[in-house]
Amino acid sequence: MPDLRVAVTAGEPGGIGPDLVLALAGRRNPVRCIVFADPQLLRQRAEELGQSVRIVEYRPDANPPPDALEVHAIPMPGQARAGVAEAKFAPYVLKCIAEAGRGCLEGAFDVLVTGPVQKSALLAAGLPFRGHTEYLAEQARSKPVMLLTAESLRVALATTHLPLAEVPEAVTRERLVGILDILIAGLQSRFGLAQPRIRVLGLNPHAGEGGHFGNEEQAVIAPAIEALCRRDHRVEGPVSADTAFIDREGVDAFLAMYHDQGLPVLKTLGFGRAVNVTLGLPYVRTSVDHGTALDLAGTGGADPGSLFEAVDSAVQQARAARHWAAAA
Repeated sequence: MPDLRVAVTAGEPGGIGPDLVLALAGRRNPVRCIVFADPQLLRQRAEELGQSVRIVEYRPDANPPPDALEVHAIPMPGQARAGVAEAKFAPYVLKCIAEAGRGCLEGAFDVLVTGPVQKSALLAAGLPFRGHTEYLAEQARSKPVMLLTAESLRVALATTHLPLAEVPEAVTRERLVGILDILIAGLQSRFGLAQPRIRVLGLNPHAGEGGHFGNEEQAVIAPAIEALCRRDHRVEGPVSADTAFIDREGVDAFLAMYHDQGLPVLKTLGFGRAVNVTLGLPYVRTSVDHGTALDLAGTGGADPGSLFEAVDSAVQQARAARHWAAAA
């Protein structure tokens, strides 16, 4: 039997999430992947795609056929339409995430891989959902750090799904020190980097231009970096975001101050191969680097590459974390 169990959520039922998880059935996965979804949704989508997929109910002690797709069944209130996101399915989407996350916390599953959700549908349903990262961290009562990876490029975020106007107030010295601590620990335990080198971006243009374009760099960011350096960590900056990525040689990770400061660079270089990682949880969680792509749902045009990368990355991180803990 495989040494790890991966919980996979299919995400928005009207999007490409169901298409992507169906592709897992035709792949020789190095681990046991269990999809949290409505089996009928998956059968319906497989029929629309002209695919023959063997779907079996997940049983912890079973030994399923290698070509089967194991499904932890969660019923939907109705039939979804490919290409349409409906608010009535929002509680179902959230229940899939909640049960998969709870299973990881209880030790029934080793890692979690999440498919894309339609935030507008969740918000239209009145659910207080800002993103997977925030939801899973609240469930686990932990402090999360979002890290996106694309091959050797890694970009972490000091703030995630915040309006730009709220970012300066959220970037505090205490918060940055905590994020850097979690980032360093994650790079060590999950990526095998004993002394990771981290480059921190400034908040303002030209990293504040000596205080002329804002003083957050001098008052907040630099003191946080100095606090880590005093503990012999390799943290540098703050540097101007517009040139920070030009010379990446020897830099293990970047810390951007807000979502759209660092992620356009990473997605430009690695879209379709990038993986979203949540550090700070008591288990490994990864996700695809794209949205629900409603226009591609049910057409056969969805590329499962990012999902495969997310599964493989999660497995590598989980095994690395085991080795790190054993050696500690």
